[in-house]
Amino acid sequence: MSFFNEFKAFAMRGNVIDLAVGVVIGAAFGKIVTSLVDQMIMPPIGLLIGGVDFSAYRWILQAAGPDGKGEVAIQFGAFLNTIIQFAIVALAIFLVVKLMNRLMRKQEEVPAAPAPEVVLLTEIRDLLKNSPPR
Repeated sequence: MSFFNEFKAFAMRGNVIDLAVGVVIGAAFGKIVTSLVDQMIMPPIGLLIGGVDFSAYRWILQAAGPDGKGEVAIQFGAFLNTIIQFAIVALAIFLVVKLMNRLMRKQEEVPAAPAPEVVLLTEIRDLLKNSPPR
């Protein structure tokens, strides 16, 4: 099998396509969560603790030079925003997995109908049991 045919067989499998769709949706969801945290959640929290913008919190290790460049700082406010974003994404994934597990459990609980051959053989057996001996 040629390299191209192998790659085509790999890329056209359902798992790869599902993974690609998941990555694209995940990237879009990440942008939504970033916006939610940065523009909806953190401003009211900052207002409650004194009108502070968390993303501006940093620990300056070296001040900027006269040209305004060269500042070295640890930006723990941006890191805090990222931690909150992670917590929201983790919660959303947990809820989705929990929902999927619940749906899978309900599908497993429904007993499978017996095959038509089994039903027919059961009826024949019952008829033979109830028939008078010859």
